[in-house]
Amino acid sequence: MNLAIPSECYGNSYVVDDLARRIQEALSAARPDQTARSGVASSISAALVRLAEILIAAAGLILTCPIMAFVAIIIRMDSSGPALFRQIRVGRNGRLFFFYKFRTLWVDAPTMYPDMYTYRYTSEEIEQLHFKREDDPRVTPAGCWLRKSTLDELPNLWNLLKGDVAIVGPRPEIPEMLPYYRPEQMIKFSVKPGITGLAQTRGRGRLRFSQTNDYDVEYVKNRSLALDFGIVCRTIKLMITRDGAF
Repeated sequence: MNLAIPSECYGNSYVVDDLARRIQEALSAARPDQTARSGVASSISAALVRLAEILIAAAGLILTCPIMAFVAIIIRMDSSGPALFRQIRVGRNGRLFFFYKFRTLWVDAPTMYPDMYTYRYTSEEIEQLHFKREDDPRVTPAGCWLRKSTLDELPNLWNLLKGDVAIVGPRPEIPEMLPYYRPEQMIKFSVKPGITGLAQTRGRGRLRFSQTNDYDVEYVKNRSLALDFGIVCRTIKLMITRDGAF
């Protein structure tokens, strides 16, 4: 079990001590066919998939560089603060990494809306929890446009190039929400999180926290190249229609 923490993350109080143990217990309880990709189990196939990801990420970063520069200028003109936003997420086997996006929130949002950053919920609240809301007061004017257009996700290509994420996979989770995972849901951490995933094509921002996790588990149990291809195609359609993006 690799609970590697980025060097700049040491000392964060929210890195729970039993993270690796909980993930290991979930993986031990899962059947082998629930966590293995059918047809690409060999190291050669895995290497080819990784090579494709590197090529796609590199090409994407090069081709979208002018767009990202334009977006960065818009963000800086719209509100004070950096153009890029990074947040610690939980990756495969509990590895923590920095996830990069364009900033869509006011830089002082944690001070302005501290209740939205406590991450303390009752069992009833967690069942009804929506992480994204259309009337989120923390979102800047430019951030609203970026979220609807999905342009805020372009820096994810850097995480893809580094190998932190895959093109398709479960939603990258923040460590603060791990106490609310049911034991069987922890198997989502047996694979790399994805830039897009099954949950993103089944409702996106309209899904509750528990629904997103259930779709992530469903993906891990049934993952295949055919499923990934279908998810990518549906994701492109949703990006064009902006369905569920807010």
